[in-house]
This record gives sequence, C-alpha cells and structure tokens, in this order.
Amino acid sequence: MQVVLLEDVKALGKKGQVVKVNDGYARNFIFPKHLGEEATPANLAKLAAQKKKEEKVAAENLAAAQALAASLAGKKVSIAVKAGEGGRIFGSVTGKEIADAAAAQLGLELDKKKIVLAEPLKALGAHEVTVRLHRDVTAQLSVELTDK
Repeated sequence: MQVVLLEDVKALGKKGQVVKVNDGYARNFIFPKHLGEEATPANLAKLAAQKKKEEKVAAENLAAAQALAASLAGKKVSIAVKAGEGGRIFGSVTGKEIADAAAAQLGLELDKKKIVLAEPLKALGAHEVTVRLHRDVTAQLSVELTDK
C-alpha cells in the first residue's frame, strides 16, 4: 500500500514522502496514530499543493532575509560600557546587548540567538559581528564599544 507520511517516522521516511508499506502496518500503526494517509490522487494533489506553498513561504523568507542583510550593510551600532585601564571592559558584551542596541539605534529587530560571536567582546573599539539571518544569508554588523 502507498502511504503519504504526515510526520517523520523513524526508519520509514520523512514528512511528505510517499512510501510503500504493508497493509497491516498502515491500518494498525500509521493510520491510527495519524502519521500518514493513503496515497490517493486527492491526497497526492493536496501534498503537491502543500509543497508548493511551503516553497513559496521559504522563498519569501529568503527574500526578507536578503533585504535585511542589505539594510545591515555598512551600519554601525555604538554601545557604551564601563572600562578599566588598557581598554578592557568589565564583563563582556553579549548578543542580547547588541540586539537591544540595534533596535534602539537602527530600528531593526534582531534575534539575539542569531548574533554570532566568535569570542565575547571584552575590549573597547570597533568589532565586526556576524548576524545569521537565514540558513543561506549572513550579514556583518559593526559594533563600536565606547567608554562611559
């Protein structure tokens, strides 16, 4: 029997795949747990429409991420921190502080989890920070740490 999977099933397939299984396995395990449905022409058409919709949404998300990356290009965020001798700051600047500063100064909402810091920012001066906006899109943001 051909079955369209509605969820990922371990050792069988991923969501959206059409797999061939035994009739008893489908009737007793897959259908009762709503893990899949029979591969009728109507269900296959519904699957195709759903895949097309998901591709459209993914393309829109990619375009939005590319637009945000273009708007981030050449932008600078300034953060005032308390520093000691030699330009070393007390503590370190985190992704949350950078995201808050970007929201306040640039009006851009950045997720703190998407800000990638190779190492914590612990010195005054200019630093380049990578912002991962999408799986395929990254942008650079300049962060200027100044003494209070």
